Amino acid sequence: RNYRESLDCAVALQELQSMGVSNILTFDAHDPRVQNAVPLMGLDNIIPSYQVLKAMFKNLSDFRPDKDHFMIISPDEGAINRNMYYASVLGVNPIVAHEYMGNDVAGKDVFIADDIISSGESMLDIAVELKKRKANKIYCYATYPIFTNGLESFNKAYADGIIDGVFGTNLTYRTPELLSSPWFYEVDCSKYIAYFIASLNHDKSISQVIDPHT
Repeated sequence: RNYRESLDCAVALQELQSMGVSNILTFDAHDPRVQNAVPLMGLDNIIPSYQVLKAMFKNLSDFRPDKDHFMIISPDEGAINRNMYYASVLGVNPIVAHEYMGNDVAGKDVFIADDIISSGESMLDIAVELKKRKANKIYCYATYPIFTNGLESFNKAYADGIIDGVFGTNLTYRTPELLSSPWFYEVDCSKYIAYFIASLNHDKSISQVIDPHT
C-alpha cells in the first residue's frame, strides 16, 4: 500500500481465497505486490510483451526498433519497470518521463507503455511534450484500453498528428467504435491464454510459457 490508496484489490483476493480459489493467473497487475495479501495462494502476473511486439511488427510497416530510430518512454513512475523491460528486450534506451530526463528524441519513433488507459490524459500530455521536442511517430500501449472518457480526445490527437497509433489487448471489452478507429491496433492474447489453459490441463509447468523473453 502506498499512502492512502485503496486496498479493494487485496480484499477481493482474500475473498477469493476464502471461497476456495487456490491459484490466480492475471494479466499485468497494476501492482503485483498485492499478492502479499494472500501469501499462501498462488498468483502469477502475466505480461503480454511478446504479443505487443508481434502486433507492432505486424501492423507497422516502418517499425525500426533500434537505438537510432526508436525510444521507450515511461508515462509515470509506476510504469517504469514495464517500459524498462521493453527497452532491454529491444536494446534501446528507456526514458523516465513527465519531467522528461533523457536523450534527444528528435526524429525518433517513441513507444509509451502502461497497464491501463482510462481517460488517457497522461498519455496525450506526454505525446504533446514529445512532439514539442520534435519526436517522429508516437505509439501508445495499454494492456487494458478502457477509454472511460470516450475517444474524442484521441481522435483529435490522431487528426492533429500528435499520436500515430494506440495498441491495446483483447483482455478487456473494446467498443465497436474503438475497434473501428483508424489509430487503434489490437493485440490478440487468445493464443497465449490457450497455452496456459493447455499447460494447466495437462499438469505441466507454466514457467516457460510465462516468460515472454523466452
